[in-house]
Amino acid sequence: MKIFKDKHTLQKEISKTTGISFIPTMGGLHKGHISLIKQSKKSKSKTLVSIFVNPKQFNKKSDFMSYPRNTKKDIKLLKKLNIDYLYIPTFKDIYGFKPKNKFFLDKSSKKLCGKFRKGHFEGVLNVVNRFIEIIKPKYIYLGKKDYQQLYLIRKHIEYKKIKSKVIECKTIREKNGIACSSRNSNLNKTQMKIASNIFYYLSNLKKKIKKDYSLFRINKIKKDLKSLGATKIDYVENYNIKSFKKIKNANEKFNLFFAYYIKKIRLIDNI
Repeated sequence: MKIFKDKHTLQKEISKTTGISFIPTMGGLHKGHISLIKQSKKSKSKTLVSIFVNPKQFNKKSDFMSYPRNTKKDIKLLKKLNIDYLYIPTFKDIYGFKPKNKFFLDKSSKKLCGKFRKGHFEGVLNVVNRFIEIIKPKYIYLGKKDYQQLYLIRKHIEYKKIKSKVIECKTIREKNGIACSSRNSNLNKTQMKIASNIFYYLSNLKKKIKKDYSLFRINKIKKDLKSLGATKIDYVENYNIKSFKKIKNANEKFNLFFAYYIKKIRLIDNI
């Protein structure tokens, strides 16, 4: 595994390769990231992982400061996984140049997380666009847990006619059902149990509303989530996963999208 901290040295190295499989991360690596890396290694391309906690996608400075970081542990894990390249850029390395492409932000960015985290997706698309320009990956591996983010990155790539291809990978879950996330390391045992109970409640709810959509009563759902231990609920919505529009009936193929807080920790998922 070769480690790079500036884009010029990285570009010089990867210019010799026929294709790059890219996994963008903010560190705090977990089973979800490991799954993406293993998927990537099945391709004939070289695997490149980035670690960069992007300040522009945090709408609260406190959230940016408290985001889990353990680069030494991450490097040790990536060495074990035998990836080809690790890119750990500085802020200046990523934002110190003007990209040729301006990022495209689809109107669906105003929904769900975009509604509650002002500027979040602008920050995500800005940094992903820059990574794409630096690396020019053949494939980008993204997990379905952050489905709205995945959808917007794919739309940007399509709109700008970028040759990189997004590979969607399934959400990896803990034994208690909750989606693997770097933020989970901020949860104590009691809070993990709350998150697990919320996941199973919503998972069962989806099965019920597939049979009878009138059971999707948002006020009751929010009340139930609070009784299970959620401190605050941003949204619980049903969206068609292809069009990313609210569904009109249970016959459409949909996912239940939700975001909520346990104390100050925000968790998102879709099932």
